[in-house]
Amino acid sequence: MTWSILARDAQGHFGMAIASRFFAVGALCLHSARGVGMLATQALLNPLYGPAGLALLGTGHSAAEVLRQLIANDAGHEHRQVHLLPASGPGAAHTGAACIDGCGHQLFDDFSVAGNMLAGPQVLAATAEAYRSAAGLPLAERLLAAMAAGEAAGGDKRGKQAAALRIHADEDYLQLDLRVDDHADPITELQRLYQVSLQRSQAFIACLAGRYDSVGLTDRDQIETRIARFQADRLGPTGESPR
Repeated sequence: MTWSILARDAQGHFGMAIASRFFAVGALCLHSARGVGMLATQALLNPLYGPAGLALLGTGHSAAEVLRQLIANDAGHEHRQVHLLPASGPGAAHTGAACIDGCGHQLFDDFSVAGNMLAGPQVLAATAEAYRSAAGLPLAERLLAAMAAGEAAGGDKRGKQAAALRIHADEDYLQLDLRVDDHADPITELQRLYQVSLQRSQAFIACLAGRYDSVGLTDRDQIETRIARFQADRLGPTGESPR
């Protein structure tokens, strides 16, 4: 009932996007930890996979080892689909035998895609190809392009309802966390929310306290200057991110 993409960039940042004909799909399916990795659990999801999988990755287990342990400890694993990507090294994925067609997963060097109850294998293929073709764009925009291509290829065969996008960069908190829980065209709405985030939100979050500055910017004039600089760098003359 869902498809998703996990990706890491050259800076070690994590990106995750997901869409489904299921309410609030972003609430329980996507998990990440800075410097550790990310995981998506779907189909008859097991939300316990997220914390358990990240904890194992954090203690040095490979993605394949983590996956084996998650499955071994879950009697319902044939109904689950999960893929995970560590901060470095190969990812891993599992599509249970009881997952509903079309279902499957694909692993690449720095990203993975997985889905179930899809219109067909072309959904994952289109998602992966669009992500590769969007090289050079910011990570979030590559993920949005990938999901839009998957939707255009058929998406969830039951229809549309929800989507989510997360970027986990250098802080323990998320750099970007967008959710569309119930919408007639959720990926298009997610793209709109991303454009809104470029107006002030992303620049403001970059001013907050973090690992390298425990106070952050508190002078409001400096914050406004930072936001204006971000807007000049990222927004084109139409007020949208250039493609």
